[in-house]
Amino acid sequence: MGWDRLTNGDLLMAPEQGGFEVFITADRNIRYQQNLAGRQISIIELSTSHRDTIRDNSSGIICAVAAAHAGRYVMVPLPRHVNPVADITG
Repeated sequence: MGWDRLTNGDLLMAPEQGGFEVFITADRNIRYQQNLAGRQISIIELSTSHRDTIRDNSSGIICAVAAAHAGRYVMVPLPRHVNPVADITG
């Protein structure tokens, strides 16, 4: 959709204008950098962008999406699991 070229303000307007109801991001600063008042979409912030962590905790994300409504901001904490069998010998 070309959204990778947009800056934060435009990045929030694009999904609103495109008819999206929910915007999911791992940008921890979005609530401080943007005026979220009056938004027509719900913004869900994930505590990490780690793909496996997101996959392993999808139920929390699904619940946040189900409860989404216009103008709502929600932070979804996702616990990141450490692999106890990781090779540390280098």
